[in-house]
Amino acid sequence: MTLAVGQYFTKLFSSLWGDKEVRILILGLDGAGKTTILYRLQVGQVVSTIPTIGFNVETVTYKNIKFQVWDLGGQTSIRPYWRCYYANTDAVIYVVDSCDRDRIGTSRDELASMLQEEELKDSVLLVFANKQDMKGAMSAAEVSEALGLPRLKNRQWSIYRTSAIKGEGLDEGLDWLVNAIKGT
Repeated sequence: MTLAVGQYFTKLFSSLWGDKEVRILILGLDGAGKTTILYRLQVGQVVSTIPTIGFNVETVTYKNIKFQVWDLGGQTSIRPYWRCYYANTDAVIYVVDSCDRDRIGTSRDELASMLQEEELKDSVLLVFANKQDMKGAMSAAEVSEALGLPRLKNRQWSIYRTSAIKGEGLDEGLDWLVNAIKGT
């Protein structure tokens, strides 16, 4: 019975607002948890992953919005090719390994470089400070400061503490993203 009610409301909201499809890139350094987040969102559970060489693309429906999600590999050799995917991007989900203090500067530099690209000037930025379930993880505030987020001007952004493995913080971040996209 609950499923039928849920389907009814989905159809009702779809008829009121229509289905909107947005293009989202999931970016971040290798090992940050991008692919784990993608498949957690799509199938609702943790899927065993291997390092992404190239990209994964999936459609994820969340709150009546279809996200066409592009998960791009984060290895040093792949990062220069991220710009090939920037066109028509509505939002960027930037994933940071909150335990990787050694590479937070590299993560900041990659993010800053990406945000300077003309094709992303109107894109909303959601940062997931991932791996919060691990000992020694930087807080979301520490990650925000290390990435220079408070200095971003003319950009709608937010940061959420997450654990892709446990599924914590993902819904809250996506709720913010849905509202931010609807507001643009």
